[in-house]
Amino acid sequence: MNFFVKDKAFYRSFFTLTFVIALQNLIAFSVNLADSIMLGSYSEIALSGAAVCNQIQFLLQVCVNGIVTGLVVISAQYWGKKQTKPIKKTFAVAFWFAVTVSVALTVLCLFVPDGILRLITNEEAVIAQGVEYLKIVCCSYVIFAITTVLLGALRSVETVKVGFWVSFLALFVNVGLNYLLIYGKAGFSAMGIKGAALATLLARVFELAAVSVYAALIDKKLKLRIKDIFSVEKSYILDFKKTGLPTVLSGTSWGIAMGVQGAILGRLGASTIAASSIATTIFQVAVVVAGGSANASNIIIGKAVGEGDLSKVKQYAKTMQVLFLGIGLGTSALLLAGKAFVIDLYNASAETAALTGSFILVLCVTVIGTAYQMPSLTGIVAGGGDTKFVLFNDIIFMWMMVLPLSAISAFILKLPVVVTFALLKSDQIAKCFVAVVKVNRFGWIRILTRKEAA
Repeated sequence: MNFFVKDKAFYRSFFTLTFVIALQNLIAFSVNLADSIMLGSYSEIALSGAAVCNQIQFLLQVCVNGIVTGLVVISAQYWGKKQTKPIKKTFAVAFWFAVTVSVALTVLCLFVPDGILRLITNEEAVIAQGVEYLKIVCCSYVIFAITTVLLGALRSVETVKVGFWVSFLALFVNVGLNYLLIYGKAGFSAMGIKGAALATLLARVFELAAVSVYAALIDKKLKLRIKDIFSVEKSYILDFKKTGLPTVLSGTSWGIAMGVQGAILGRLGASTIAASSIATTIFQVAVVVAGGSANASNIIIGKAVGEGDLSKVKQYAKTMQVLFLGIGLGTSALLLAGKAFVIDLYNASAETAALTGSFILVLCVTVIGTAYQMPSLTGIVAGGGDTKFVLFNDIIFMWMMVLPLSAISAFILKLPVVVTFALLKSDQIAKCFVAVVKVNRFGWIRILTRKEAA
């Protein structure tokens, strides 16, 4: 059986989209990494405070990314038909979904920050630092949501480089402001964790301004305008509800589950919180290529389905699976090789450093599964139109396997922290068996476009 596509244009498109999106995601994650490293050298308690707040940001991020995935899944098929008007209408629906979610979360964080943080940890010193950070950084949530949806609309028509350059420049803005505001340089007062939050907020404002200018004045494919935000039609709301809502619910479910995971680890001590924060941040950086391949396959598969060439869709899916495994093995090797260097970047205690090392070893194994199952399910299967399967699969593995076993390990059997951490990541391997069967049966190919859109 031939697993490899012979068309060079496929590989050019796949690797271009994968690595440009991966670089963008790497730079976006580097904003959190910069906060972690710079706050870690300032105070371990400040690092932990920002870490628990970042779990809230992560919840918003996965929810908005779920909205964007729904946008891209639908829009990529229209792009395969070379129809841009329906993409604008789908964008308008996704825009208001994202704004509604981000406004709701902002209000909660502004008025009950202490209560929200107590859901994640019971460490009083960490909560005190986290409240100071959260009250400022939550003001960036709506800005982040709008920027992400704009970039998603552009990505659905294979315009990805703008996201990279905007994130690249925003990273410099964030790091520079961190230096000035955390430590009090160049005449600024030392603000500590508040300075890191303000720097992140200002970097998000810069991102939105840059993306808005590009979308309105430079982009020649969609030519989005402010009026397009208000062109919401009931038929496209129903389309998004059918195809996009499962990706939103999947992302939200996963984000809440990550919060529960954080709450489990957050009750195992300050060192565990810090070690998990470091390991998780590094893991997010390590899997950016896998994430990029998921986004790339989402676009390529969706476009191919829209073009109507189903034999090409099937061949693409077979080749992509081999590429995903290669990416996973390479990522694991890099993570293992860089383990000691990463830990040395942080001004962590001996206990935190030891725990971090153990956590990273666990991730070296699970990242191989992540690199295969994530793009196979959220990229190929969802990109082909079967978004409900991804939702149900995530719910079953996370809520019926991972969280119960981890809670039993942590609070009933009181097993070593590293065992609990491994159980929290066990679904990344288990999902691979489901992905192999699901992808290669090809029952996920669905036509999502409207005939009247032509």
